[in-house]
Amino acid sequence: MAHRVSYRVYYEDTDSLGVVYYANYFKFFERGRSEYLLAKGHDVASLNAAGVNVVVHAVSAKFRKSAGLGDVVDVVTSFGVESAYRGRFSQRVELDGVVLVEADVDVVCTNPEQTLIELPDAIRATAED
Repeated sequence: MAHRVSYRVYYEDTDSLGVVYYANYFKFFERGRSEYLLAKGHDVASLNAAGVNVVVHAVSAKFRKSAGLGDVVDVVTSFGVESAYRGRFSQRVELDGVVLVEADVDVVCTNPEQTLIELPDAIRATAED
């Protein structure tokens, strides 16, 4: 089942038009991924301390509508394993059930030397597929 977390849109999230600046949706997605992992028992700080860095490899996003100042948006996140080395977070930002932005975020893991490593079992186990 997908993980859902809500965030209020603050002034700092918006642009001169009063809507969420497109790049700030990526911040919402980052928070959603962190909360997803935490809900599955793996906070990012602990993974890093264990020598596992979860890094973004590729992003594909579709912007459909904008959220505005004061809106409360939901970030909906699910995760699947694409290969031994790559996972995909499928994410969307919704406002009152309407999809505003959709993104596929491919992640890989590196060790402290920034060498690519296979997805650890702990992360693979969070997959929903």
